[in-house]
Amino acid sequence: MYLRPSTALTYAGARLALDAALARASGLGVTVNVAVLDLTGVPLALARMDGAFTNSAAIAVDKARTVIGFGGAPTDGLYQAIESEPAVRDGIAGRSGVAAFAGGVAIVVDGGLIGAVGVSGGSAAQDKEVAQAGAAALTAAATTTREGEQHP
Repeated sequence: MYLRPSTALTYAGARLALDAALARASGLGVTVNVAVLDLTGVPLALARMDGAFTNSAAIAVDKARTVIGFGGAPTDGLYQAIESEPAVRDGIAGRSGVAAFAGGVAIVVDGGLIGAVGVSGGSAAQDKEVAQAGAAALTAAATTTREGEQHP
């Protein structure tokens, strides 16, 4: 077979994830940058909360791209996988645009990777929690794309 069916992340879906992530950050009392990227690594939604570090916006994008580039592995899981292998760790960490620390999570729908959420500006645990909230909101709202169905 030369083609495989896929589900693509839309702007509306990215906004749903973004809004859920921002709500979680507000609930935690943390100001962050949130990036929601499609499977090609292109940002569909990006927000910097008032007071969030400006450099963290690029880091949020890097975290999401790292998830996509490593097949959906969360960024904190990537670090755990490579931390005991100095050559691999240094090689990956030295690559531009790779962020192997907490705050990047996959958006998975119907078992397939469709994008990622990256968060930066809080602690590692806060970034991870905020990113997970964004991804979980979209995953919960998503339905399998079939002709004639309505989607959020």
